[in-house]
Amino acid sequence: MPHIQNCTCTSCHQEAISKAEKDLHVQLSENSRRDFFRKSAKLGMGLGIGGGLIAPMAASALQGDESAYKTKNMEQNKAVRDGKATMLTLLQTADIHAQLMIHDEFFVENGKNVYKKRGGYATLKSMINTIRNKNRENTLLIDGGDCFQGGGVAAMSEGKAIVPLMNNIGYDIMLPGNWEVVYGKEMMMKDMFAYDGVKVCANMFHDTNDDMKGDLIFPPYFVKHIAGIKIGFIGYNDPLTPKRQSPAYSDGIKFTMPELNVAKYVKILREYEQCDMVFLLTHMGLAQQVGLANMPHVKGVDYILGADTHERVRTPIQGVHTKVTEPGAFGSFLAKLDIVIEDGVVKDHSYQLMDVDPGIYGEDEEMKRLVTKAREPYKKELDRVIGQTKTTLQRYYVIETPMDNFITDAIMWKFKPDIALSNGFRFCPPLVPDAKTGVADITMDFLWSMLPVDSEAKKGIITGKQLWGWMEKELQNAFAKDPAKRFGGWVVRFKGMEVNFTIGNDAGKRVNWIKVAGKPLDLEKEYSFVACEREGDPDTTICRVEGVKEPKRLGATLHSVIEEYLKTHSPIAPKMEGRCTATDAPNTLLTQLMGFGYEFR
Repeated sequence: MPHIQNCTCTSCHQEAISKAEKDLHVQLSENSRRDFFRKSAKLGMGLGIGGGLIAPMAASALQGDESAYKTKNMEQNKAVRDGKATMLTLLQTADIHAQLMIHDEFFVENGKNVYKKRGGYATLKSMINTIRNKNRENTLLIDGGDCFQGGGVAAMSEGKAIVPLMNNIGYDIMLPGNWEVVYGKEMMMKDMFAYDGVKVCANMFHDTNDDMKGDLIFPPYFVKHIAGIKIGFIGYNDPLTPKRQSPAYSDGIKFTMPELNVAKYVKILREYEQCDMVFLLTHMGLAQQVGLANMPHVKGVDYILGADTHERVRTPIQGVHTKVTEPGAFGSFLAKLDIVIEDGVVKDHSYQLMDVDPGIYGEDEEMKRLVTKAREPYKKELDRVIGQTKTTLQRYYVIETPMDNFITDAIMWKFKPDIALSNGFRFCPPLVPDAKTGVADITMDFLWSMLPVDSEAKKGIITGKQLWGWMEKELQNAFAKDPAKRFGGWVVRFKGMEVNFTIGNDAGKRVNWIKVAGKPLDLEKEYSFVACEREGDPDTTICRVEGVKEPKRLGATLHSVIEEYLKTHSPIAPKMEGRCTATDAPNTLLTQLMGFGYEFR
């Protein structure tokens, strides 16, 4: 059987595979193997041990043939209709962020912003069941992480209330995302292991002084016999998680870069497991995932099924060695990869990103009851209206957003520093004013979606030189020329200063000018700023700004600041103001990944 050629670099060839690791793949795939033979016997398939009668598929069979990605109804494939071929369907969600209800969603159509109702767990379940029931034996449902964080019910239950909802939908494979650590390692493990689906992650290790130190927290991969072939999935969470978020969330966890062991696991799946197809499930952000697709370590991988940056990949992005997808966010979208298999060989394939549209798929009644039950203990508090907005609160733009202008407006009003900062968060669906009343209610539930961690405000003093250097680092995190070096977050948000930069410049040379209170930045002058405290950071670090003088916690959380601000200023009407501008990109920039033919829409 032909195998994928592995990485040619010396380190990969020297990487020995221990007997324990060879034995591990047998344990990991034992359940799927038993399931396969049980189903095979029922279907009367004459399969030998190890699937000996299945014809081998060409290595990386899905690479090339870009024309195959045009949307097609794979059920109408002639070989499938005639019963000569089988269709394998992979469904994927990611970054649901505990958005339980139908909500406003943002689109760009003919150059204009359009908002439509999408998502909701009851709609999502109905849609998944409709698709899965057409090909139940040969359909796998995958979630790419960041599921039990990002909404009020999730925050108040530390993720526990979300688990029964996911189990009711019936996910087969689950990957932890960077925000799964938000409640701490122990709670992450309790929530993740409560999922019925298989968990995979090859780069999260126990980092505690006990007998688990150095062990993987989750199995690194999963193998499944399905649709007449054998496929393997290897999981990776964002290795930059402890830097992107409060370091305390990751206490007891060690993250490693995928390139340290991915070639090893691809070799195990291809050479020892004899997998016909290999998929990476990654929660690293689209830019990092494209960077990974260009590394020789991933030779032998058919697809990187990505997550994290909420990007809506409608045509798979071709890297040097494999393809990359990402299925949007908030339960508003469902990715569908159909693969036609005939005699163990891939004959046809099609990828689609589909809207979870309540106008097409009616809500599942059982799920509606479960969502109501999940919300019930917190309903009174979450439905409490704390203010109103006359303009749409939206957070999809990379450089500046109305939603974060609102947040920094509140911080500036409350504490009156020179500069107010807000992290470059991506989560939270839009909030669109009602066409009749002209306003939209801001509830506590929406506040939890907008700021899913209620951090304390913290003040510090820095020089203009420090501020300039920090801004250069933040822009490098967002726009590093090597996609693999980009963080998953957007440009940091602020009030009190204006910044102009050039994305295409080299690292450390992107900032063109900075103004504070309308005046050019004085590199020697000291400025006060307020941002949120990040648990686990040194006291002299605020919002990744290091070496801060006179750090002081201000005794108020961001939620309390927002509530107090709205009591005085509601209804609000935040808008784009040009606080941050680029010479080579519009303020409406919607993705970090430019130059790859990808368009967010």
